[in-house]
Amino acid sequence: MLAFSDFARSIKTETAFDVLALARRLRTAGRDIIELEIGDSPFPSTPSAVAAAIDALQRDQGHYGPSSGLPEFRQAAADYVRREYGVDVTPENIVPGPGAKPFEQLFCEAFLNPGDHVLVFSPYFPTYPPNIARRGAQMILSPLEERNAFRPNLDDVRRFVQADPKAKAIFLNSPHNPTGSVIPPDDLAAIAELIRDKEIAVLSDEPYDRMVWQGKHSTLLQFPGMLDQCVAVYSFSKSYSMSGWRLGFAVSSERITSMLAKLINTCLSCVPPFTQLAGAAALVNDSAERDRQMSEFRERVFRLADGLDGIPGIRCPRPAGTFYAYANVTEICRSTGLSSHGLAMYLLEGADDQWGVACLGGECFGEAGLGYIRFSCAEPVERLELAVSRIQQALQRKERIRDYLTTHPAYAWTG
Repeated sequence: MLAFSDFARSIKTETAFDVLALARRLRTAGRDIIELEIGDSPFPSTPSAVAAAIDALQRDQGHYGPSSGLPEFRQAAADYVRREYGVDVTPENIVPGPGAKPFEQLFCEAFLNPGDHVLVFSPYFPTYPPNIARRGAQMILSPLEERNAFRPNLDDVRRFVQADPKAKAIFLNSPHNPTGSVIPPDDLAAIAELIRDKEIAVLSDEPYDRMVWQGKHSTLLQFPGMLDQCVAVYSFSKSYSMSGWRLGFAVSSERITSMLAKLINTCLSCVPPFTQLAGAAALVNDSAERDRQMSEFRERVFRLADGLDGIPGIRCPRPAGTFYAYANVTEICRSTGLSSHGLAMYLLEGADDQWGVACLGGECFGEAGLGYIRFSCAEPVERLELAVSRIQQALQRKERIRDYLTTHPAYAWTG
C-alpha cells in the first residue's frame, strides 16, 4: 500500500464541514437541525452577478483566461478598494483567486522558506496551520484574549519583529473569525510602524470587510508602505452571497501580484472568466443589495448574541463584526465535564432525539478557543430564537449530558 507523505497524514479537515456533514445526515434521518455551524450566507447570490454569469456563458466565456485575471475584473476590484478604503491602487494591484482561502497557500509559497516563523493570533481560522506547514514554516502563536476584546497583543508583535531572528510573516484576520473582533485603526497603524521596511510580509485576511457593526472597516493597506509588504485578501462569499462561485481577489504591489499570478498559473491556470465577470458586475451594481443583506446579518447576529448572553452560564457579547456569535461557555463546561467541542456535539446529536443545534466548539480554532462555542447566524431570526430556547432546554437535561459524556469520553473537559 502506498504511504502518504508526513504532511498529508498530518492534515486535519476544517471542522465546520465535518459538523455540516453530520448535521445533514441527522436531517436526512428526520431530525430538525438548526444549522449554526457553517459560515455561509443564506441569501441568494446578488442579481447582477447571476445575470452577468448567464450572459457570459451565453457568449461562450467558459474558456481559459489570463492567470492575472480579466481586465474588467481587475478594474472593478481596484475601483472597489479605492472607493471603500481610499487606497490608491490600479488593476495591476489586483489578482483574482478561487475564493479567499487559496491565497493563504499562495502567500506562503511566495514568502516562506522552511524554518521561517509566522506570527498567528489564536484562535485562528483552521486552514492557517496546514498552509504554513506546507512550506515547512512554524507558527508562533499569540493569544487573543476576551478581556482585551480579542485585539492583537502589540507587545507580542513587537517581540516577534524585533527579537525573533526567524520572523518572516504575520497573519492578520479582521473582522475576525471566530471571535467577531475588529482590529481598530490605531492598532493597525502600530503594526504598520513596527514592520515598515523590514523583511516581514503580512497576509491580511479580510473576507468579512463589509460586516463591521461598530465603526468602519480598516485595512493595513491604508498605511504608508504597506502595499509593498501586505497581501490583503477579499471574498465574494459573504458580502455578495457567492460562496459556491469560489471567487475572491488579492491586493498588493504590482511586483507581488505578478508573483501570485505566476503561482496561480502553475496550479490553477486561471479563475473561470464567467465567474470573474459575475464578480465585476456585483462590485459595480450590487452595493445596495449587499448593504441590505449586511443589515439583515447585523440584526440576526445581535439577536442571537443577546439571546445566548441571557442563558445562565453563557457570556456572549455582541460581536464588532462578522456574522458569528462567540460565546464563552467555560462555566458550563466545568459544571458538566464536557469540553466546549463536546458541548457543541451534545447540542447537535445528544440533547434530543427529535432536534439538534449545530455549532462549533472553540477548539476547532486552536487551543485558545477552549471554553468557547462559535454560532453562525445563517438561519432566519425565528430559527435563531428557537435555537436559544433549545440550548436552554438541552443544558437543563443533566441526565442526558451525563449519558452523553459516558458514551463519548473523548469529549471530557480538560481546561
